[in-house]
Amino acid sequence: QDFDHLRALCLRQGLLFEDATFPAHISSIGLNLLPGDQLQQIKWKRPIELQINPHLIMDGVSRFDIMQGEIGDCWMLAALGSLTMQKQFLQNVLPKDQGFQGNYAGIFHFRFWQYGDWVDVVIDDRLPFLNGRYLSVHPRTSNEFWPSLLEKAYAKLQGSYQNLHGGYLSDALVDFTGGVQMEFSLKRPPPDLEEILKAAGKSQCLVGCSTSGQMRRNMELRNGIVQGHAYTVTGAVKLRYKNGWKHIIRIWNPWGHGEWKGPWSDDSPQWDHVEPKYREELLRNKDDGEFWMSCENFQEQFSWVCICNTSP
Repeated sequence: QDFDHLRALCLRQGLLFEDATFPAHISSIGLNLLPGDQLQQIKWKRPIELQINPHLIMDGVSRFDIMQGEIGDCWMLAALGSLTMQKQFLQNVLPKDQGFQGNYAGIFHFRFWQYGDWVDVVIDDRLPFLNGRYLSVHPRTSNEFWPSLLEKAYAKLQGSYQNLHGGYLSDALVDFTGGVQMEFSLKRPPPDLEEILKAAGKSQCLVGCSTSGQMRRNMELRNGIVQGHAYTVTGAVKLRYKNGWKHIIRIWNPWGHGEWKGPWSDDSPQWDHVEPKYREELLRNKDDGEFWMSCENFQEQFSWVCICNTSP
């Protein structure tokens, strides 16, 4: 589908685009994602029906714009959270020639890397709702729609929303970058893991991690970590702590809430022993899904870390 041609056609005819190749229909959701009676209750709504003044992007693109919906696509959203931090990759996926303000015709497009090529995926902006709530990812700011529309385009690429329900973080990282990905087992971690993570940050890599899914998926432990779940690694630093040095790692949960409650979490006493200027720079004490933990706890709580860039 040619985005420019279709948008021009809709504007000329005064119509909003309706995508026949990924229709506002149960087939686009997938028959096994929800019980049959709930599938029948799904309503499709455009952002202009939900908000007086919708925007594709407001105040830039951030991981904190994303809050996972009913679909189990944390693997894709953890990769997306990392993508928002690397603008050189983001511009490939999220073209700037679209929005709700000028030339709006209910049509959007996003690009993903598939088998050696950037593939342009065109969608209409009808989003699925169940009982008045977003079925898909929903924006933290009610009138910003890039996360929901990008997720819809990725669902179309995969064949349905159902096909996003469970997947591999490593696949999504490659689909968003066309890059090379490496995985490290945290049960047998490399001895220089802290240095690898710091180097990955400096090299503008996308980094994600996941917990073991052997117990029930999406089960939140008492310590705040979710089992069978993917997260974004958003930072790694070495800082002065008491009389020595400490490696700590910053992680973000695509739920947009739900954080680690152990050492180095937002309210933990460890921060009292960090110089105030570093504490102020590093600690963001909000329930936004992002938290710090020690490298030791990271290796205990997580199973895999995945690093992706355009070269090894």
